[in-house]
Amino acid sequence: MLKEERFDYILRKLQTDHKVLHTELSNDLQVSEDTVRRDLEALAQNGLLIKVRGGAIPHSPHPYAFNERIGIHEDDKKAIAAKALSFLRDGQTIIMDGGTSTYALTKLFPPSLQLTVVTPSIPIAMQLMEHPGVDVILTGGRLFKSSQVTAGIDTIRMIEKMRADICFMGVCSLHPEVGVTGPDMDEAAVKNVMVQSANRVVALVTGDKMGTAEPYKVCHITAMDTIITDEAGLSLALPYRQLGINVI
Repeated sequence: MLKEERFDYILRKLQTDHKVLHTELSNDLQVSEDTVRRDLEALAQNGLLIKVRGGAIPHSPHPYAFNERIGIHEDDKKAIAAKALSFLRDGQTIIMDGGTSTYALTKLFPPSLQLTVVTPSIPIAMQLMEHPGVDVILTGGRLFKSSQVTAGIDTIRMIEKMRADICFMGVCSLHPEVGVTGPDMDEAAVKNVMVQSANRVVALVTGDKMGTAEPYKVCHITAMDTIITDEAGLSLALPYRQLGINVI
């Protein structure tokens, strides 16, 4: 089998099984595990998968830019946001990550809600600007225009000063072994501090992001107290529930 044919087989298997293993690929392709490792390394260098111990898993399927993500799985995100709304109580201080699912949540805030929102997200801050009962703390730092969030050491230092009741985390990639990961190192560092600064972490994630990974680690999967997902995500929920995470 030609190398290009092996690549095509690996990527198709990754799409259907959400993971590939060295041993299985070696048997399927009738090549050595060393050859499989070299193939996975070549595919990883081209950004087509993420290597993990014993094999590989997919990248998140979503684009990075906020404006490109806002319309993807819009109905699922609205349903996830509606579930997340039940976690809110008057008087809370919450950290809201800069994802499109957390943005969907802010659009559902009732006018009577009274709380403080800490966020690096420009769209979330603008969405809440006219809300009569929500105080908004927009973190400083460098603006990342594509994702429309602030990041960097100034953002981290500001969040470190906070103690929030809940962090609502928008997730690029979630995996029971690899953990929570993202495509940008600076944003991953900000998300990590958000997790550390909250009493409780609630991840809002569509099912197509579960079982995937990106290059930069945010936190271990058990840092998530609750995962709110869609119907597709519920079919992948067992490994997370076995780790003691509440999946809704």
